Amino acid sequence: MPDEVQTTTAENAGAPSGNQALDDARYWHSINWAQAERNVRRLRHRIFKASQEGDLKKVRNLQKLMLRSRSNTLTSVKSVTQRSLGRRTPGVDGELALRPQDRGRLARTLAEQPGPAARPVRRVHIPKANGTTRPLGIPVIRDRVQQARVKNALEPEWEARFEGRSYGFRPGRSCHDAIAAMYNFTAGKKARRRWALDADLTSAFDRINHDRLMEALGGFPAAAEIRRWLKAGVLEHGRFAPTDEGAPQGGVISPLLLNIVLHGMGTAAGDIEDGTVRQRWVACAPAFIRYADDFVVLCTTKEEAEQVKERLAIWLEPKGLAFNEEKTRIVHLDEGFDFLGFNVRRYGDKLMIKPSKAAIQKVKDKIRDTVKRLRTAPCDDVIRSLNPLIKGWSTYYRGVVSTETFTTLDHYVHYRMYRWARRKHSSKSVAWTRARYYGCSNPARQDKWVFTDKETGRYLYRFAWTHIERHALVKGRASKDDPELEGYWKARVRKRKHPEADKHNLALAAKQKGLCPLCGLDLIAGAGYEPESVREWAAWFWANSRTIRKHHLVLASEDGSRTTADPMLIHSECHRQHHARSASERPRETHHARP
Repeated sequence: MPDEVQTTTAENAGAPSGNQALDDARYWHSINWAQAERNVRRLRHRIFKASQEGDLKKVRNLQKLMLRSRSNTLTSVKSVTQRSLGRRTPGVDGELALRPQDRGRLARTLAEQPGPAARPVRRVHIPKANGTTRPLGIPVIRDRVQQARVKNALEPEWEARFEGRSYGFRPGRSCHDAIAAMYNFTAGKKARRRWALDADLTSAFDRINHDRLMEALGGFPAAAEIRRWLKAGVLEHGRFAPTDEGAPQGGVISPLLLNIVLHGMGTAAGDIEDGTVRQRWVACAPAFIRYADDFVVLCTTKEEAEQVKERLAIWLEPKGLAFNEEKTRIVHLDEGFDFLGFNVRRYGDKLMIKPSKAAIQKVKDKIRDTVKRLRTAPCDDVIRSLNPLIKGWSTYYRGVVSTETFTTLDHYVHYRMYRWARRKHSSKSVAWTRARYYGCSNPARQDKWVFTDKETGRYLYRFAWTHIERHALVKGRASKDDPELEGYWKARVRKRKHPEADKHNLALAAKQKGLCPLCGLDLIAGAGYEPESVREWAAWFWANSRTIRKHHLVLASEDGSRTTADPMLIHSECHRQHHARSASERPRETHHARP
């Protein structure tokens, strides 16, 4: 779909009329998403290439083109209102866009009025593991879409500059890459970096210096718009407070802004990424590994780690940032430390990375609380609530030494579910309880004690059913915006098996080349990066179990007759869009966007 698609004028105020709402829904359903995604991806590649070549004038011109692109507006609306996990969370205006007519109207309005004034963010507080709360700023839905538009223009420029061992909130990178990089530096008998500066920054998002950030952005075409978002203020309990520093953590563009502020931190720590393997081995410089505002510097001695900390403190001060002394410490690998929910520790000559004790206790508490909350609920509801958590937790930790932990947690879940069943039927015998709730329900396994709802056939997943699969570290400074690495990223995706795929659905997905036959986009789509925590993985499983469905498409023929195609995997949204069209508008054939 070319960017010059013509649209009718949207309503400026008030709720739309019935005809207007119908037109907005039809407009949304008529969008060629595969073409829109290609337009945005092609522009991102061009911006990355120009930035890599140092042609700043060309970068700015391409960024202006991206900001004017209608495809960018459409894909940003879809990303925020349909794919984002926070799509159901409103800002200060209480508005959402969950229906096709709402999304269509929002896309039309932004096309006609692309630059409205920024609104204050809604302040909410979410609990942290240490018992305190973290302030979260939620922009209005319109500002979130605008931030997604600006992010598509700004991110490729900086992807060409970012350091290779920066892994947080970047396309194609995840916390598992940070853990894999740490393993490469510290594993083996000959590993020389055995001291670690395990560091954390105090309220990094809330203390970003606006002036330093704007200096880093330079002549970016939408810099003034970013400043308006930063200065928009906070609304909490009906009271307005100005924001002279920091960026709202709930903003779409905020993680990118933090990465821009912290760019160059590895160099300040003394890390050396360039040069041959031999040169880096001889130098044995500190190894800097960062994930957002959490980072580790691996050093050869304790004195070197202390020197690195002093240098970084001086480097961070002008940016308004400082170390969180409570969470920052210098430790030997024989003692071990926790990072991103993992425990990294040497046992003699062997390095082992396991789930941290705090993470294990947290998932046990979550399981216990869920079972208690549903103690009178039907069996099917309990299984539906626990399965995403179990699958998400085991998927997050499947790349490290987790086999023993998975078995321990399976015993804990069995204990909790057996107590749930006995309390629910206290007058029944043990044999009756076993026959009612347990059996060999998973056809791919021989486990006889699988907790099952005999009426629906749904059974409770086990941690140990998730196979241990080592994560392949992303190479160097590789970026998904680099057009020369398209083959590398496609091969990387093909090698990574979907953690929940069954054999039949996996065969269908392979036959379709991993694409939805209606829109031509990836079946499993989300943000530009993989889920970053257990909570996000659980939400990912929960969401994607409802966003893909098996369907026999009814295709229209040239003579007006209709035929039924073989079963295919399609997006649920594409399924609704398919049935929303009239018979004459339905596709005459299915095709793949990927050759």
